[in-house]
Amino acid sequence: MERKLASIQKVVDLQPIENADAIEVATILGWHCVVKKGEVEIGQPVVYFEVDSILPTDKPEFAFLEKSHGRIKTIKLRGQISQGLALPLSTITYQDLSVFNEDDDVTELLGVTKYEPPEPGCGGGANLGGRSRGNFPHFLHKTDEIRIQSVPGVLERHRGKKFYISEKIDGSSFTSYLNEDIFGICSRNLDLMRDEDADGNIKNVFWKTAVKIGLEDRVRSLGNLNLGFQGELAGPGIQKNKYGLTDYEIFFFNVYDIDEHKYLDLHDFQCVIEGIGLRTVPILDVIELNHTVDQLVEMSKGSSILKPVKREGIIFRPIIEDFDPKLGRLSFKVINPEFLLQHKE
Repeated sequence: MERKLASIQKVVDLQPIENADAIEVATILGWHCVVKKGEVEIGQPVVYFEVDSILPTDKPEFAFLEKSHGRIKTIKLRGQISQGLALPLSTITYQDLSVFNEDDDVTELLGVTKYEPPEPGCGGGANLGGRSRGNFPHFLHKTDEIRIQSVPGVLERHRGKKFYISEKIDGSSFTSYLNEDIFGICSRNLDLMRDEDADGNIKNVFWKTAVKIGLEDRVRSLGNLNLGFQGELAGPGIQKNKYGLTDYEIFFFNVYDIDEHKYLDLHDFQCVIEGIGLRTVPILDVIELNHTVDQLVEMSKGSSILKPVKREGIIFRPIIEDFDPKLGRLSFKVINPEFLLQHKE
């Protein structure tokens, strides 16, 4: 499911904020968002901008975001966490939003773009380097779960199913594949070449790490199978190396059967990864899904298994792979708001 950074939504609920006379908290989808008191009402359509949206500050409506370069972040006002920006439709003067319906995507119309953290080699300290073969392979899917606050209906549609919870590692998206006897390594958006310098040193950290752990040989040991392996690359220079790792490590969370066009169920995924001596992301628990959005947000809080620092969040997937009519693959994330506040995200 493609993320809607800006969309038409209705105000689900309004609640006062203690010791705050000028603001209140609105619920939109599953998000809590601080708004000016009296500016919106329950049931009123608004334009809602999700966290990580970058708004065009050349428009008068968004000039107040110039200091943050137009980016919407998680903030706390009078003790209330606020995620996103909700405005009455009439606030937007450069487009007529009155003709749109609830849940319509107006991201492109309003000139909103998505904030993307720099990949290694783009200012993070680790070296991406080298060249790419091309864009991310068409026979695989990029890793980018949607936040449950954006799709709260998922909780009702799949209530009672067994899900496993894994820790979301704050690193850089890593994908490897063996397809038609070709082995490849990808960043989030690119299929990377194995470039070397004049001394034979591999230039980019993705390939360097894969070679260090003998990933190609491990994958080929499974036989003549076309598979994709996806995980999170963490270590020095990546996302400020919050876990204090002294070397690069890959924490795997997906194995994809390219021929069958499906991800492996939890049991098979663990058997494959552990069977070839690789490391999965921390698997925290298995639960029966019977929770509200707010309860899942509370579950996201806590410390990382890797180091006693605030964890980035948690990922939910059914123990038996399943699909959702809106999401496609049934998988979603819950980001720890305390992590977002600490790192000003």
